[in-house]
Amino acid sequence: MDAAASFNLWALLAGPFAEFGFMRRALAGCVALSLGCAPVGVFLLLRRMSLTGDAMAHAILPGAAIGYLLAGLSLGAMTVGGIVAGLLVAVASGMVARSTVLREDASLAAFYLLSLALGVLIVSTRGSSVDLLHVLFGAVLALNDAALGLLAAIAAITVLALAVLLRPLALECLDPAFLRSVAPRWSPVAHYGFLTLLVINLVAGFHALGTLMAVGIMVLPAASARLWARSVGGMLALAVGLALAACVTGLLLSYHANWPTSPVIVLCLGVLYIGSLLLGRHGLWRAHRRVRRHRVA
Repeated sequence: MDAAASFNLWALLAGPFAEFGFMRRALAGCVALSLGCAPVGVFLLLRRMSLTGDAMAHAILPGAAIGYLLAGLSLGAMTVGGIVAGLLVAVASGMVARSTVLREDASLAAFYLLSLALGVLIVSTRGSSVDLLHVLFGAVLALNDAALGLLAAIAAITVLALAVLLRPLALECLDPAFLRSVAPRWSPVAHYGFLTLLVINLVAGFHALGTLMAVGIMVLPAASARLWARSVGGMLALAVGLALAACVTGLLLSYHANWPTSPVIVLCLGVLYIGSLLLGRHGLWRAHRRVRRHRVA
C-alpha cells in the first residue's frame, strides 16, 4: 500500500477521532454503552423480555422530562428522574399483573404508552423542538465530561454486578423455579437486581442515543450474538464486540455523510443482525443446509 493510500485510509477511519474532541468523547461514550448495555441485552433476550426493554426505554421518559422541567438539560436531574420513573413503571406493572386479570406484558404496555405520551407532552410544551429531538434521539456527539463520567460509572457498576450475579441470572433465564428451590435468597436478588441494571443502562442509553434508540444497543447485539454463540459467555463477549463495531462504524458514517448519529448506529446494528440472521451458526443459511442434507439422507 503506497503512502497516498495509507494517508487516505487514515483520514477516513482515524482522522475524525484524532482531529475532533467531540468524536473522541462520542467514541468513549459508545465504549461505555457497549460494555454496559450489550451484556444486559443478552440476559434480556434469554429471559424473553426484549419487548419489555423497549417498553422500559419509553417508561423513563416522563421522569427525565420532569427533571428537564425542573432543571433544564441537567444531567443529574434527568438521570434521577429517569431512574425513578423506570423503577416505578416496573413495580407498578408487576403489581397490576399480580392483582388483576391483566398479564404483565399488557400492564407494561399500558404504562409505557402513557409514559411516552406524558414525556413528549412535557418536553414539547415547555421546551423547543431542539430539546424534544435531543430527548427522543439523543446527542452522542455532544457528550460532555459529566455525561461520560455517568456512562462510565454505569458501565462499571453493570460489569461488576453481572460478575456477581452471572450464575443466578443464567439459572433464572433457564429455570427460575429451580433457582427458587435451590437458592430462594438469590432469586429475588437476581430478578430485581437485573431490573435495576436494565433501568440504569436504559438511562445511560437515553443520554447518548435518546429514548427511541436506547434499547437498540441492548437488543440488536444480543440477538446477533445469539445466532453465532453457543454459550452465555460467548454471547456476552460477542454482543459487546458487535455493539462496539457498530458504534464505531455508525460514528464514522454519520461524520462523513453528515447523517444523524443515533439512527445510523442503530442501523449499523441492524445490518449486523441481518447478516447474522442469514449467515450465523444458527441462521437461515445453516438451517437451509441442514434441511437439504436431511432430505438427501
